[in-house]
Amino acid sequence: MGEGNLPMKKLIVGMSGASGAPLTVELLRQLQHCPEIETELIMTESAKLTLLQETEFTVAEFCALADHVYQNEKIGERPASGSYRTMGMVIVPCSMKTLAGVVSGYSENLLLRAADVTLKERRKLVMVTRECPFGTIHLRNMYEASKLGAVILPPMLSYYQRPQSVEDCTGHIVGKILDQFGIEGEGFRRWNGMEAGVYRDDERI
Repeated sequence: MGEGNLPMKKLIVGMSGASGAPLTVELLRQLQHCPEIETELIMTESAKLTLLQETEFTVAEFCALADHVYQNEKIGERPASGSYRTMGMVIVPCSMKTLAGVVSGYSENLLLRAADVTLKERRKLVMVTRECPFGTIHLRNMYEASKLGAVILPPMLSYYQRPQSVEDCTGHIVGKILDQFGIEGEGFRRWNGMEAGVYRDDERI
């Protein structure tokens, strides 16, 4: 139970082996400041390798950021059932292999099964698809996933918030992910129209 004896909300965080491990780290870090939400982490073996390549975290240190951690090969864990209530799932980063597995219903592991369950129960599934450039197969699979009800949220850079570091860019993308679940990200800057004084006197729209 959460604060005030309210039931905790559970968010499944899947992590596959695509580049983008710092996004998962920052997402879990920010969710630690949301006491009403329990994070449930599922990592693929490739995700562990990417984590070690892209961050200073060990796998054990990273897993400590989540409230619960499941082994991906244990297909019978709680997220494998639709009767296990969650607020949804985010796969960050989402590799093209994982995307293909979700679209085809190839639930060979817990991460893919949890995504399948999220879709069939009509809960929110956010897929932070990571590849560059996208091939035709990737684009087709993202289109199909969108038709099935998933939200496709590639980690696209934006500049209106005037990022000063890679961490600023990472934080902004995480803010967009959290926004899909009605959670306000730390320092997330929303677009609020063009600021006064942006245009010079000789500029016209």
